[in-house]
Amino acid sequence: MREIIPARWKKKIQNFFLDLDARIDSTLFSSGKGLRELYERYSTFMDRFYVGRWKRWVFIEPLSEAATIGLGGSILMLALAVPAFRETADDDWLKKSDLAVTFLDRYGNPIGSRGIKHNDSIPLEDFPDNLIKATLATEDRRFYDHFGIDIAGTARALLTNAQAGGVRQGGSSITQQLAKNLFLSNERTIERKVNEAFLAVWLETRLTKNEILKLYLDRAYMGGGTFGVDGAAHFYFNKSARDVNLAEAAMLAGLFKAPTKYAPHINLPAARARANVVLDNLVDAGFMTEGQVFGARRNPAFAVDRRDEASPNYYLDYAFDEMRKLVDTFPKSYTERVFVVRTAIDMNVQRAAEEAIENQLRQFGRDYHATQAATVVADLDGGVRAMVGGRDYGASQFNRAVDAYRQPGSSFKPYVYSTALMSGFTPNSTVVDGPVCLGNWCPQNYGHSYSGTVTLTQAITRSINVVPVKLSIAIGNYPKGQNPKNEWEAAKRGRAKIVEVARRFGIKAPLPDTPSLPIGADEVTVIEHAVAYATFPNKGKSVTPHAVLEVRTGAGDLVWRFDRDGKKPLQAIPASVASDMAGMMSHVVSEGTARRAALDGIPTAGKTGTTNAYRDAWFVGYTGNFTCAVWYGNDDYSPTNRMTGGSLPAQTWHDIMVAAHQGVEVREIPGIGMGTKLPQPTTPATIAANNAPKVLETKPGPPPVLTKRGADILVRVEKLLDEAGKTAGKTSSSDQPAPVSAGALAFPENYAAAGQGDQTAPAPRKN
Repeated sequence: MREIIPARWKKKIQNFFLDLDARIDSTLFSSGKGLRELYERYSTFMDRFYVGRWKRWVFIEPLSEAATIGLGGSILMLALAVPAFRETADDDWLKKSDLAVTFLDRYGNPIGSRGIKHNDSIPLEDFPDNLIKATLATEDRRFYDHFGIDIAGTARALLTNAQAGGVRQGGSSITQQLAKNLFLSNERTIERKVNEAFLAVWLETRLTKNEILKLYLDRAYMGGGTFGVDGAAHFYFNKSARDVNLAEAAMLAGLFKAPTKYAPHINLPAARARANVVLDNLVDAGFMTEGQVFGARRNPAFAVDRRDEASPNYYLDYAFDEMRKLVDTFPKSYTERVFVVRTAIDMNVQRAAEEAIENQLRQFGRDYHATQAATVVADLDGGVRAMVGGRDYGASQFNRAVDAYRQPGSSFKPYVYSTALMSGFTPNSTVVDGPVCLGNWCPQNYGHSYSGTVTLTQAITRSINVVPVKLSIAIGNYPKGQNPKNEWEAAKRGRAKIVEVARRFGIKAPLPDTPSLPIGADEVTVIEHAVAYATFPNKGKSVTPHAVLEVRTGAGDLVWRFDRDGKKPLQAIPASVASDMAGMMSHVVSEGTARRAALDGIPTAGKTGTTNAYRDAWFVGYTGNFTCAVWYGNDDYSPTNRMTGGSLPAQTWHDIMVAAHQGVEVREIPGIGMGTKLPQPTTPATIAANNAPKVLETKPGPPPVLTKRGADILVRVEKLLDEAGKTAGKTSSSDQPAPVSAGALAFPENYAAAGQGDQTAPAPRKN
């Protein structure tokens, strides 16, 4: 074979690799030798600092361990501090929570305010000395000595609480409380406390002590919808904070701990007891002597009576929260923080809603074992006309209309029937009301009976439970040719479609997938449920609930307007489906479970809802003008006494909507047209014409209570009988009216309702 590499090149290549190997070996040897020499020199140098015996264990080892632990702790603290410092990323962090908003009703009349006062803020040096001392003695005695966290005060609070077996003393400094007010929420979690501590230290590096104290006095919530001690002084004592005396200062300082619990316009005895504790703190802290506070103890402060001032506080809280979210959408360059906001509220409807709920709970709440209620009234573009978030705002600021998630029961079924109509069903389609099971879950109708073959209209009118479950299976099988393997899989697909349709309506609640979802086992909020129903009279277009109609600056410049800048309606379902649903749901009111909600001459449609153990009772309905949802129940989820959606909720809805339609041009509902006149109550004359009065069955419910309206009717009837007696001698006995039963006179509304055949047939569903 011919050699590929010439022989004379082979020798050169071998010599090259031998030379390379020698150089590598020499380099490694020299490097190792140099490193050894370097290490020996380092060891010789460090031997000079060697500490042995007891000195090593007393000084060196502890310092070494401290350095190691300190480095690890620093890394951990940095990791924990990152979420807290994200809150301060904006350059305008100090202005994020300083909105000052004056709210107007839809007609431009002032209804209240929220936020921080800007125009008449008082310099710190102008606050009374007794107010400053009362605040420091109660909230943070070492305020001017600590770095943002009062370690001694925190330890003292922990010891006191441990001895008492509960929370008796707070350990947060004023700086920590300000950090919470500026950046965080009121949730009681370890994460919030950690963030609060870091932010407190950060505030101490950015602001002086006096600036921190001034911000705290101006921005702390003081109850009654007021922020800051000056706003609270005006609200409770009708004077400036500059002019409060020691007793009033003590009462104001007592509000920082629990403004709702100690608000003097709600619970004056509790407020005075808390003020007395503040006076004790002044003496214990050495800020004042017992002789100096003696006069304030003997002459406690009096608060202005605000009970007659009906401010829509639940509505204002909701509108202020909406306004804060809206401001975040404004350009970063926009620095205005004082606004005048025109809302959608109608104070006549608001008062009617509050009175209707209070009247029903006062009369029947104990009988039904129901303690709370909530309602939302909205027009068809989503503007909230009225909101009641609970029975008493003073007792609880928790807004049950916005923040409470409750099971809607059968009032959820219209979303199921809408999905069915979109899948090819019609109001006259028939479904067999018979046993059905999904796994080990078998839904039951009220009364544990079945009706056989029924139309969808009959099923929703009588609130049958089995039919929506069967519809979910049929919806999952649609369209044909894509049938799942079994009913369980079909129902799962059907529920997914139902949830998708509910989302189009505007339901944002989680709606987890459960077999009982079609009959309303998942939870929703009152406001979402109410406005979602506006899709039906809107010809299938869903709208967004909102309180804010127009935003202007304090100088009157227009900033934002809902009809121009707000979210536009979305075509959620076909108009034909909305029309068919309105026709079906009108039967619920005219002849089904919600006959108490019927309005005279006004087209009405809706759906009742009652959950297991009667924990929740709903009626959600609409007219051509408004939509409204009413919920009754208990905060602790305890059962009511067999309250159904057709009882107090439907009656409350009726009373609210009667007031809402006063002076309003009644509009028709697509699919229903205009309403019809309800049958008039049976009068003595008509009874006489029939020769014998019928004993009519009244609506089921709690024992009847004579209302003011009933008393007025009795007075009018008495006058009529007196006039008839005076003319008795001039007329024949045949002309005299026949006697009328006392029940018909005292409760004509029940008598008239009974005349409509309210309980002609037992409903298969409890609501």
